[in-house]
Amino acid sequence: MSPAPTDNDQTLVLLTVEEAARRLSIGRTVCYRLIRSGELESFTLGGLRRIPADAIPEYVTRRRQSYRTVAAQAA
Repeated sequence: MSPAPTDNDQTLVLLTVEEAARRLSIGRTVCYRLIRSGELESFTLGGLRRIPADAIPEYVTRRRQSYRTVAAQAA
């Protein structure tokens, strides 16, 4: 019997909100806020909210670019 997938399982294609929140080191509430605002891609599948695993690094990249733009303008 194979072990159950964990948050560290990089083969997962779709994540639960809780798994995505843990990968981002944020709380569930903040993760839902990002989903509602459209900042973090998600969709429902069989009535369950799922986040594509590749949406996590895409979100982080956008945040980093935004931060760099603001920092460059402030300098």
